[in-house]
Amino acid sequence: MATAVLAADTRCYELRIYTANKGKVAALNARFRNHTCKLFEKHGLTNVGYWVPVDKTDSRLIYVISSPNRVAHAKSWKAFLNDPDWKKAYANSIKDGRLVGKIDSTFLSTTDYSPAVKCEITKDIRVFELRTYTTAPGRLKNLHTRFRDHTCEIFENHGMTNVAYWTPMDEKKGKSNTLIYIISHFGHGKPFDHLAQAKKNWKGFGGDLAWQKARAASEADGKILAKRPVRLYLNATDFSPIK
Repeated sequence: MATAVLAADTRCYELRIYTANKGKVAALNARFRNHTCKLFEKHGLTNVGYWVPVDKTDSRLIYVISSPNRVAHAKSWKAFLNDPDWKKAYANSIKDGRLVGKIDSTFLSTTDYSPAVKCEITKDIRVFELRTYTTAPGRLKNLHTRFRDHTCEIFENHGMTNVAYWTPMDEKKGKSNTLIYIISHFGHGKPFDHLAQAKKNWKGFGGDLAWQKARAASEADGKILAKRPVRLYLNATDFSPIK
């Protein structure tokens, strides 16, 4: 069940997670919608996707931007921070208090089996799922092989769309033992019960004999994961290039 060979994506991606201060989620989103996103593009940073957790009590904004390479990324980020328009927008936005209490940044490289990262808007409603896998020592290669040869295709067979797959660039962020990826679950009409749809998709996937066989074969010499995957269900923001 080998997947087709994909053209290498050598871009530098950055996953940034902002935890908004209490009562500041709307203002943070407004700053991105009205200022930040445009200024990113002005300075060579491509807006890939912006999401907020489905759980409304979670005050995080999760987004991905990209650039040609790590050096270009650093240069563009510096230019963005020094832009007078950004400084003005930032100053105006925090007159009643800072919007962000915590920022986490992870630089990422796409895996060789990741689909092309497309900034697209679909007609149907969908919920996104951000998943992080941590492997046992020396087992990341085995995990990649399982996704490349089996998992990605089986996902698609059960209503889950592969959006992007990455590994961290830096060792301190998990270069040798971490896989970060985004998939999506589609729904038709409103209201869309994302949890019910995702549960249905995962149940179908887990019960698939091809998946069970692939998993057993991949773990014949020991388990691959060091702990349970971390997942987060997300809705695209109204200003996200991916919806």
